[in-house]
Parts: sequence; C-alpha cells; structure tokens
Amino acid sequence: MPVTAARPILKWAGGKRQLLPQLRRYYPASFSRYIEPFVGSGAVFLDLHNSGRLDDRLVRLSDINADVIGCYQVVRDDVEAVIGYLRELEHGHLSRGSEQFYEVRDGRFNAQRRAQGADARAYTPELAAMLIYLNRTGYNGLFRVNSQGAFNVPAGRHASLTICDADNLRRLSLALARPGVTLEVRRFDDALSDAGRGDFVYLDPPYAPVSQTAQFTSYTASGFGTREQAQLQALVIALARRGAHVLLSNSVAPEIRRLYADSVEARRAGLRATTVLARRAINSRAARRGAVLEYLITNVQPTVP
Repeated sequence: MPVTAARPILKWAGGKRQLLPQLRRYYPASFSRYIEPFVGSGAVFLDLHNSGRLDDRLVRLSDINADVIGCYQVVRDDVEAVIGYLRELEHGHLSRGSEQFYEVRDGRFNAQRRAQGADARAYTPELAAMLIYLNRTGYNGLFRVNSQGAFNVPAGRHASLTICDADNLRRLSLALARPGVTLEVRRFDDALSDAGRGDFVYLDPPYAPVSQTAQFTSYTASGFGTREQAQLQALVIALARRGAHVLLSNSVAPEIRRLYADSVEARRAGLRATTVLARRAINSRAARRGAVLEYLITNVQPTVP
C-alpha cells in the first residue's frame, strides 16, 4: 500500500483490511459503477480508491447506520474542524482515560444524538470527532446500540493507540470528495434497486452468528437478523441474474451455508461460496480469538494468486 494511501478511520467489527489480499482476487477486471451498501469502515472502497480502480467511475456508498454516514459526510466537508475536536479529545484521554470516555459517551455523544434524532444530515464536526474517539478507545472497535438507540460500548483497554491521525483524516476526506462519489443513509434493498449489468457490488452485511453466544445484531436499533439475511440472499441472486459483478462476505453459519453454498437457486445464478481464513478479535475470551473461516460468495472468476 502506498505511503499516501487512505486508511479507514473507524475500527469495525468484521472490518476487511486484513482480508483484502483474498478479496482482491474477486475484483472484476472491468466494471462501470461501484456500489457498496454496507460501507462500515470502507476498507474495500479505500482499497479500490488507493489502487486507482475507481478513477472516472461513479461510486455509491451507503449504510443504514446514520452515524457512519453522518461522520463520513462531515469528514468530507469539514475535516479540519473534526481534527481540531479530535485533538482535544486525544489530549483529554491521555490524562483521564476511561473517565473521559464515559463522560463523552453518556454526557455528550448520546445526548447530542438524541437531541438531533441521530440524523446524518445534522451531524456536526464535534459529533464526528466524538464517534471516532469512542470507536478508537472503546472495546474492540464495536459499534453497538441498545433498544433505545443509545451507543453503549464500554471503554476498552489499550496499551497504546493513535486517536487523531490528522494526515489520514485528510486523505480520507479527499477520497470521499472525489467526483462521482455519493454518501447516503439507505436500506440495502433501496440502495441496490437499480444495480445491474456491469456494476460491481460489494456487500459486507452484519454477519449471521455462528452460535447463540456469538449473536450480534445491534449494529442499529432494529437489528439485522434471519429475515434480513434471506432478503439479502434473494437480492444477491437477482443482481447476479441482472449481470452485476457481486462479491459478498459473511460467516460460515449454517444459515448462510443454506442460503448460498447449498442453494440450487444461488448456483444457477452463477454464485459460488468459497471459504477463506480471517482473523477476528471480538470475543470476550482471548483464547477464542484468532483465525476463523468465513464465506466469500461471488459470481466473479478469481484471478490467480
């Protein structure tokens, strides 16, 4: 990766930076638009951007999570103000640590989000800086909300960390501001309603749990469960039939195996499910962290490693 490459500013459960070498094998040789409806940390978007593969192409980035989109919109439009607030938070964290974390989370961040209705359009540089700060200093880079929509991730334990990387924030701002890039809060089905022949669609939804103890669907207050996974599968099959280049990441949960690897309909649409090793760090027990199998589901022929 070049020295001037933009990197994700948000750590994300299931983030794709470490999986990029395997994902790159399934980037289509040519495509028209790039569409990513679960943008999260934006690792794949940035990988394509850094390699020049998005030059002169339309790019549609979206997510149902208004905090993610609001943060990115503000970083795009007013990055210097975000950097200013984030530097203040970094300075305070060095002296007060978790005391400041909970003060920011409960007394400022959630309070301001409630006041504005968690609306991406109302996001401010201060809110964006607080989201980045809480994400960097919280437990395992989780974004989790309770049934009332309040961010409730606890403080993490970090030997050392960089909270404000001003140069990288500026690089991300430039990537998001490039001509043809749009950022929107949208449901995945709405975001993909007109996707079709020649488009490259990368999908990284909240993963289906591989066990009951691994259940995690609180990416938004409404969750992402079995019904949404089935809706996504039907849409992925439709996209493949319409001639889109599709690449999907998900867990190897029995539910996902049934929807894709064991599905005659998915195979008839040209979709194949391949298992890859990924490193995951989110588990309450350190001994259970490490390499796990995940699915890459795609209709793109892989390049030779």
